[in-house]
Amino acid sequence: MSFVVAIDGPAGSGKGTITKLVGEKLGLINIDTGATFRCVALNMLQEKIKIEETDKIKDMLNRINIDMMENGSIFLNGKDVTKRIRENDVNDFVSPISVVPIIREKLLDIQRKIAEGKNVIMEGRDIGTVVFPNANVKIYLDASPEERAKRRVKQNEEKGIDTSYEEVLKNIIDRDKRDSSREVAPLKKAEDAIYVDTTKMTIEEVVGRIVDIINK
Repeated sequence: MSFVVAIDGPAGSGKGTITKLVGEKLGLINIDTGATFRCVALNMLQEKIKIEETDKIKDMLNRINIDMMENGSIFLNGKDVTKRIRENDVNDFVSPISVVPIIREKLLDIQRKIAEGKNVIMEGRDIGTVVFPNANVKIYLDASPEERAKRRVKQNEEKGIDTSYEEVLKNIIDRDKRDSSREVAPLKKAEDAIYVDTTKMTIEEVVGRIVDIINK
């Protein structure tokens, strides 16, 4: 038996930070599903594979090796790409590739196998609707686009990535539109998910709210 907490929400809503902190607080294994898609996007960029090149994508997926370390580091084919997968070219490419059926199928399999028999907390855009529709707890984190852009810029600065507020805000608005309107696994709140608007909440307040929800 496993206990699964699914946290969904748009880009910059704080899913990654909150999931990490809640996982540490409750002893849940944090599985970063978004990072798996980012690794595939980066691998395709590195190998110059286009979305329509199905055979090349299949070959790449058969060879890809994605590892998640306990300290949060992400490794792609043996190389630390924790910072690299957050850069703009990957940001722009990850949403389009995330709807490719063979990519989703491969990563769904990887994500589900990681969670087997464990108590986990996972964040993404379709965890509660597609990856784990029977999750024990489902939460949808949200915040205004402007607030999410401010958070993302600050996060990028801390990682040494130079981006402007205007650039990040446009990226977030564009991505919201793509993610919510796509035909395959669109971003949406699961019917039984608890909605949490974090726009005016501190990180500590959000963590406390999520912990209370899970404990109940």
